[in-house]
Amino acid sequence: MLSKLRTLCLKGIDGREVSAEVYIAPGLPAYTVVGLPDAAVKEAKDRVVAAVRNSGYEFPSKRITVNLAPAEIKKAGTHFDLPIALGVLGASGKLGKKPPARLADTFFIGELALDGAIRPVAGVLPMLLALKGSGKTAIVPFGNSAEAAVSGVTCLAASTLKEAAAWLTGELELNPCLPAPDQKPVSACAPDFSEVKGQAFAKRALEIAAAGFHNVIMVGPPGAGKSMLARRFGALLPPMTFDESLETTKLYSVSGLGLTGRLVRERPFREPHHTISDAALIGGGSSPRPGEVSLAHNGVLFLDEFPEFSRPAIEALREPLEAWRVTVSRVKESVAYPARFLMVAAMNPCPCGYLGHPTRECACTPLQVHKYRAKVSGPILDRIDLHVQLSAVKFADWEALPKGEPSAVIAGRVLKAIEIQRKRFSGETRANAFMAGAELRRHCALPEGASAVLETAMNKLGFSARSLDKILKISRTIADLEGAAAIKREHVIEAVQYRMLDKAAELTAGI
Repeated sequence: MLSKLRTLCLKGIDGREVSAEVYIAPGLPAYTVVGLPDAAVKEAKDRVVAAVRNSGYEFPSKRITVNLAPAEIKKAGTHFDLPIALGVLGASGKLGKKPPARLADTFFIGELALDGAIRPVAGVLPMLLALKGSGKTAIVPFGNSAEAAVSGVTCLAASTLKEAAAWLTGELELNPCLPAPDQKPVSACAPDFSEVKGQAFAKRALEIAAAGFHNVIMVGPPGAGKSMLARRFGALLPPMTFDESLETTKLYSVSGLGLTGRLVRERPFREPHHTISDAALIGGGSSPRPGEVSLAHNGVLFLDEFPEFSRPAIEALREPLEAWRVTVSRVKESVAYPARFLMVAAMNPCPCGYLGHPTRECACTPLQVHKYRAKVSGPILDRIDLHVQLSAVKFADWEALPKGEPSAVIAGRVLKAIEIQRKRFSGETRANAFMAGAELRRHCALPEGASAVLETAMNKLGFSARSLDKILKISRTIADLEGAAAIKREHVIEAVQYRMLDKAAELTAGI
């Protein structure tokens, strides 16, 4: 007898419909899965057998063939357990002589425990979004019910295989999935920019970075406040839109981090250790998964001790910093993950950290300094908009009570600048950092006298053409923060100060 059920699979972060066909034929007991399954799908046999028997059903001792169609899409994950088990029950006549009427418009997702319980799985939200607007129903694990409720699809929660089977035959009604309670408000004790002593130049640079979504690198001695500034940077960014929250939540769901059942409302802040591999940073694996750059999508990726990351990991950032997406190609498939993140990198001026320090002597040789600086290549620096030099904090700044502006005040200015950009681009792009080509020339016209500034920067400081484009984008953001309709010469002069790491002979200004 043949039984057909409908389920879903993932292709990157997008859901695809899959037909689970189960055929039971006379012959020696056998179990075969076809349709390009991975190891987890093949291992479903033992889980399905135990779950069916422990749910009070007899497992057929015949030849069972499971086909997951379309066959050209790789099937990965344990969420095929539930449709396969229900297919076995249907093909063996346990659900009635005729296929239940509810099968036609229902999709099934869930991993089975050996006792027949249905366990939550990763990727439920992106899979269900493929059904949005179709009028279909989905049966999901009870542990995924809050996440499924976010999708906008009609979803019912089942706790066991027996409950799902009873719902198909009309013997039991399942409860609809309900959204999780609202998140708790952010604590009033959250880190604030007013706590940072001194570093007015760095604070100004981070304000510009937040307003125009510009990547930034901070260079300074240990204890200057690089990490402290970076961890407070997220407070300057505007709240995420619904589309941004949904896209970010999809990535977290695929990675198994979205089982709380809530949309990700706060912008992500990812801080990987410098020992991370290039595959973990960018994404990949035998069964591709999003990396840290994608988990930081619509948020902040903080790379502390930037030169200590491996050379392959640093160089792998080139494409995401330009294209805002990562494409992972394998022999059998190719998937793309969004990676529109704002990178904040931090590094010391030398291995010991005290090159150029006003009171402490550097213990590094010129060769050691050269090797340390060479770890961050020119093409990577070219792709980072803002280069910020931090100096050691003076005792007078440290002793004084916090007098700086709180994060909320700076964030208010940032939001006004972002609103100007949204009106300017009318949905074409979301920030000044994304401008390119004719769009850049149209919105970043140079005022009188500014061309001479850029010419001097290119000829004397060795700036590349990409660096000049970055200066134009930064100038536009500075003008937006001031509410100016056009870029002024002083905006260009200030923007040049944030590109000093492009100098061919020096890594930091003033060395």
